[in-house]
Amino acid sequence: MTPDVSVGAASSSPATPTNVSKVVPRVNIAAKVVLVLLLAHAAAFPDLSQYQGKGTGWRILLYPLSALLVPLIWWALGERRRRWRYPHIIDVCVIAPFVIDTAGNTANLYDTVVWWDDVMHFVTWVPWVVGFGLALRYIDGVARWTVFGLTVGFGAVTHIIWELMEYVAFIRSNPDELEGAYRDTMGDLTLSLTGSFTGAALCATVLWTIGRPVPIAQTR
Repeated sequence: MTPDVSVGAASSSPATPTNVSKVVPRVNIAAKVVLVLLLAHAAAFPDLSQYQGKGTGWRILLYPLSALLVPLIWWALGERRRRWRYPHIIDVCVIAPFVIDTAGNTANLYDTVVWWDDVMHFVTWVPWVVGFGLALRYIDGVARWTVFGLTVGFGAVTHIIWELMEYVAFIRSNPDELEGAYRDTMGDLTLSLTGSFTGAALCATVLWTIGRPVPIAQTR
C-alpha cells in the first residue's frame, strides 16, 4: 500500500516493473544496513587516521537521519499515501550520498586519493537531487521545466547549507583546513551545482516516464 516511483506508466516488457519493484526495496534495505555498519565502525574506532578532522561525531549523529527521512515523511502523509506504493527509489537516492561519503571515509579515500573529495561533491549530489525531483512528481500536473528548476534550486540551497555545516563541524577549528577553505568551497560549490544540473536534467528527461509514481491499482 505504498508508491513505487521506480515503475513507469509504460514498459516494453510486463516483467520489467515486477523485477524493478522487487530489486529496489532490497537495495534500499541493503543501503541502510551498510550505512549503519560503516557508522558503527567509525564509532568503534574513532582514533583511526581516516576519522580525524572529519567531523566524525557529527556524521555519526546526523547521518542516520538520512535513513529515516523518507519513511517519516511517508508516515506523516497519512491517508494520502495509500494511493501509491512506497517510493523506494526516492529513499535510495536520499541515503546514497551518505553511504558513499561514509564509505569513502572508512576506506580513507579522502586522505589518500587527491581528487576523491572533488569528485564526490558531484557524484553525491546527483542522487540527492534526483530524489527530490522524483518526489515532485507526486504533484499533479507539474511540468518538466518546473521540476528541473526546483530541483536545481534544491541542490544549490542544500549544498550551501552543507558547506556551512562543514565549516562549523571541522573547518573553523582546523588551521590546515581553514587556510584553503575559500578556494576549496568555491570548487565544491561548482561541482555540486554541476551535479544538481545533471540530476535535474535526468529528472526532466530520461527519468520523466520511468520515475513517475504509479497508483497501486496499476500495479495489480
